[in-house]
Formats: sequence, structure tokens, C-alpha cells
Amino acid sequence: MSNDVPTEVKVSLRDGHHTADHAISAAHHDPLAVTNPDPTLYNDDLAPLPHGKRKWGAFAIFNVWSNDIQSLVGYTLAATLFTTSGLNGWWVFAGIVLAGFIVMLLVNLTGKPSVKYGIPYPVMARAGMGVRGAQFPALVRATVAIFWYGAQTYFASTAVALLITATTGYRGGGSFLGLSSVGWISYLIVAAFQLGLFLRGIDWITRFLNWAGPLVYLVMVALMVVIWNEAGSGLLTELGNIFAGSGGDGGSSLSAFVSVVGTMVAYFAAVVINYGDFSRFVRTERRMTWGNFFGLPVSLTVFSFLALVITAGTGVLFGKPLTNPSEIIDRVDNTWLTVVAALTFFAATVGINLVANFIPPAYDLANTSPDIISARGGGIITAAVAFVVGALWVPVISHLGLAKFVDTLGALLAPLYGIMVIDYYLVRKQRLNVQDLFSAEPGGTYYYFRGWNPRALAAFGLAAVFSVSTVWAPSMKDLTGFAWIFGAAIGGALHYLLMRWTTPGGARTY
Repeated sequence: MSNDVPTEVKVSLRDGHHTADHAISAAHHDPLAVTNPDPTLYNDDLAPLPHGKRKWGAFAIFNVWSNDIQSLVGYTLAATLFTTSGLNGWWVFAGIVLAGFIVMLLVNLTGKPSVKYGIPYPVMARAGMGVRGAQFPALVRATVAIFWYGAQTYFASTAVALLITATTGYRGGGSFLGLSSVGWISYLIVAAFQLGLFLRGIDWITRFLNWAGPLVYLVMVALMVVIWNEAGSGLLTELGNIFAGSGGDGGSSLSAFVSVVGTMVAYFAAVVINYGDFSRFVRTERRMTWGNFFGLPVSLTVFSFLALVITAGTGVLFGKPLTNPSEIIDRVDNTWLTVVAALTFFAATVGINLVANFIPPAYDLANTSPDIISARGGGIITAAVAFVVGALWVPVISHLGLAKFVDTLGALLAPLYGIMVIDYYLVRKQRLNVQDLFSAEPGGTYYYFRGWNPRALAAFGLAAVFSVSTVWAPSMKDLTGFAWIFGAAIGGALHYLLMRWTTPGGARTY
């Protein structure tokens, strides 16, 4: 990501300053400036970003996705799909790459309006959900992000624990909530480090990401070379058969393939929803599109290939495939590689955790009461709640299985994606009234019923019940791979039908 981050964001994240005063005077200088905004809907974190102050290019977007893919959770998920899907590893690889292209198309849709209007996700959601009703999807997104933040904090702590053990030889004694003393020390270090970095401002975060992303690829290549060298010719053989499917008809193979694609799409579901939080900083839509292409299908292809080779190599060396990078590095008899890899995976996981799971809920929580909560305050709330979630990862959440955890969160968010995209492209015809996005006056374009759009809420509720049921209901298990697709499609379709049915001539557009 570029170091040239818009001043508004630097200031708001650093000192929590938020006011509507400058909006009026700025109206004469930028067409996106808001005049007389409602203070309960506006602060500097939520205001439209002027085109002249957007500094990001394609590399900034590429870096967002690369760091998202390279986290410990991202690696573990990809490796788990290789080992548990029942498909040949190359079909899993193809499914992951296909998911990259699908996610690229999805974020191009959600990113476009934020590039055009300079608004973050919580404000964009007001168009379909209502200026007050947008608090609901923002809180849903914040809740999911906080869960992910806690989980990623735990995974990052495993790298720190590995580093402590490699340099001191101490593995810790005793156990509380599934973590040893070293585990708890590592968890506290990561939690404090992330909060401290966030409080320093987004400029520090972007610098952190700029070196963390490329370094992860270098370490993964080094790890692959070491494992390939130790596995020898057995690795090539293992690549062809270690992940061979258990058999079955074409229908079951197709279902397994779709499940792989669906799970990977669900992994990105959280960022897909609030992608506007990042695309609003991009200079042009074209640069956003190129950044998405190189950051998603291209980067995901390289990362998945490395994960495939490394996981296959661990099957040769250790008798079974290992899916946790920390465990793999711990077994490789190379102290220097262990230290460098542990630091690198820690940095990558912390980086994407801050960008994808910390900043979004900070915005979302600020959206609930802009006149009271700044992004800085929202970040502190996020850190406190996520600390508890991460502490419960081992004894509680991990027993769900990572794939089911990802699928559930994705299924919950999917209807919100469908509603937002359909509302903007089909209901609004790609036109928004920026002034009314920050107005709570009755009769405003997005006021609906006391600031809430009951039709959108009904569409979300019905779609979410169905999509989440495909993950948990035994009778619907064959549809699990379609959970995100069904949720988004049903949510969007219901929203469109309800809006057209109850609003003669369709919703007003500007």
C-alpha cells in the first residue's frame, strides 16, 4: 500500500478528531463535499473523500489483497482444502484460482461506487438500508470482523510462540483455555502490538504492510526449497497422488469442487462487503481494477501453488500433510529459517488483521454514533472484544472447524452484499444523492421509515436464514458450498422485488 495516505484518514485515526464544521466551507471546492450534514451521521472518517486527495494506485490495492492471502489463516485454509476436500490437489488448486477470479469480479462491483463518490462502506449501506438502518449491516460487518480479528490474533501468536521457543528453548508449562504460559505471553504481545500500531495511525500500518507482504513470498519460496530438497524426488510423486480423491461419481466430485470455490469466496466475504473502505482512496477505477487483478487471481495462484508444494512435501517428510505453517517451520531443522519465517508470518498476519479486521469495524462502530465515537474509539472497542474472542479460539471456536467457521461468517454477510450491489446498480441505476446520505430529514431519499428500510431488512433476514442453514442443517449439507452464492443472490433478488413492488416506478435516483 502507498505511504501517501489521505490526510483526513491519518488525522482521524491518530487523534479521533471529528467535526462537521469544515464540510460547509469545503462545499464550494469539491462537488462531493456535504453541506449541513446531520452530526449524528457525519464525521471526518465517514465524509466523502475528494478526488484531489486520493493517493492510492494499483500497487496499494495489490498489497491489500496480497497481505490478506498471505496470513497464517489464509495458508491454513488453503492447505486444509487440499487435504480434506476429497479431490485431487490440482482440482483444489483450480478451485482456489477460480475463486480468485470470482472475488475480483465481486469487489470490482462494490469498489466502483466508492471510487466514484469517495464514501466508505457504512455510508454506502445507507442507500439501501436507510440512513439509520445502515447501522445494522455495519454492526453485522463489525461483529464478523471482530471475530476474525480475534482468530487472526491467536494465529499470529502461534508464530511468536514459535519464535520464543526457537530462541530460548522454553515451551512453557501449565495450560489455561488451551494455551501454555508461552502461548499466553505470545498472545498478549500480539494483542498489545496490534493496538499500539493502530493507535500510531494508518500511515504506520501501510509502511508495515509494504515490507511484510513481499517478505512473506520470499520466506515461502525459501521454505518450499528447503522442503523440496529434503523430500527429494518423492515430492513430485506426492504431488500427483497425495491428495487423490477417494472416488465417487461425477456429481460428488462436482459438489466437492464447488464447495472448495465457495469456501474460498466466503474467506474473502468480509473484505468483499466493505471493500469501499479501501477503494475510496484510489485515484481511478482503472487502477483499482488492475490492483484487484494482480492482487487476487494472480497473487492467489502463486500463493496456492506454494502452499500446494509445501503441504505435499510435509506429507513425504512427516508421514502426513501439515496445514499450519508454524508447525511446519517448527519441524524443519533450520534455526535461522525458523526465526525469519516466524517473524514474517507474524508480520503478515498482523498486517492484514489491522487492515481487514480492525479498520473496518472502527469505521462501522463510528457509524453508529459519529458524534460520539471516532474511528480511534471504535478501534479500542474492537481490540477489547476481539481479545476475548481470540482467547476462546482453542477451547471453543476451533472445534467448529476452520472451513465451517469461514462458511458461517460468509453466509451471514452474503445477503448484505447482494442487497448493496443490486440496490446501487439496478435500483439506483448507479446514481446516489450524496447530500441525502448524510441527512436524517423526513422525506429524504434514504430516510424510508424513520431512517430504516424495512424491505431491505426483510430481504436480509430471509436470505440469511437460508444461507446460514446450508452450513448447519444436516438436510442441506450438499448446499454448503453454495452458501455465499445463495445468500447474495436471494438477498439481492428479494431486495429488488420488494423495492419495485412497493415503490411505484422504482426507487428515486439522482
